[in-house]
Amino acid sequence: MAHLIDPDTLAAAVAAGARVRLLDVRWRLDVPEGRPAYLDGHLPGAVYVDLERELSTPGHPEEGRHPLPSAATLARSIRRWGVDEGDLVVAYDDNDGVAAARLWWLLRRRGLEVRVLDGGLGAWIAAGGLLESGDVLPVPGSAVLRDADPGVASIDDAAQAAVAGRLVDVRGPQHYRGTTAGSDPAAGHIPGAVNVPTLSHVDRSGRLRPPEQIRRTFSSAVQDVSTGLVLYCSSGIASAHSALALAHSGIEARVFPGSWSRWSRARDRPVASGPRPWGDVGAR
Repeated sequence: MAHLIDPDTLAAAVAAGARVRLLDVRWRLDVPEGRPAYLDGHLPGAVYVDLERELSTPGHPEEGRHPLPSAATLARSIRRWGVDEGDLVVAYDDNDGVAAARLWWLLRRRGLEVRVLDGGLGAWIAAGGLLESGDVLPVPGSAVLRDADPGVASIDDAAQAAVAGRLVDVRGPQHYRGTTAGSDPAAGHIPGAVNVPTLSHVDRSGRLRPPEQIRRTFSSAVQDVSTGLVLYCSSGIASAHSALALAHSGIEARVFPGSWSRWSRARDRPVASGPRPWGDVGAR
């Protein structure tokens, strides 16, 4: 099953009159509100998706910073985006596909055909694609979502995966090692987790690397990548991107949505620091 679409294939599909719903998911940690950039210029017909409010839901701090939306909330959102039954849903962003992958992950097992634009906005522009400004307010759509599990791992699942050598921390090395303080109560990683940063799967143009290269990268850190992988990041966004990279290479993995933002708030969970999975483990 295809999980990506390149700009040329997307442009050809639109030109041929295919039923495509474009979704602009611009978001990043330092600029969580992507609407101003969207209004300045987006793919023609693209609808803005608010990651903070539509792909996440406000929750208690102990649930993490980006708890998953309910199935009902997600169903209302896809209708607002104008998604109809049979549409090809294409998500994109301007941040290496990290935010768009969150939408892909939430929808991929719920009865919709959904893909991520490989290379995002930059690849579209580089291929000669046009942009339009202003807001797009589509007629509400009629698509119906299945209330299916997108591949969620619980906090206990993450702990068990760590013991089995199947837990992957996809953050940058400085966050994994605990040398850079973030916005969470503690710095470091889940004891037993190995570090495979999600951006290691992206080339200089923002596109995903070839499947065989992604498999090699994971295999260098995890002895057996064929089954049981659990991914986590800071708050469940970047880990969806690693799930996309793995799916692109033919490997399934689950995501721990609360990720470090939840683990670090659980007083009964130990924290590790340093470059080794089990190194410098301590209680809090």
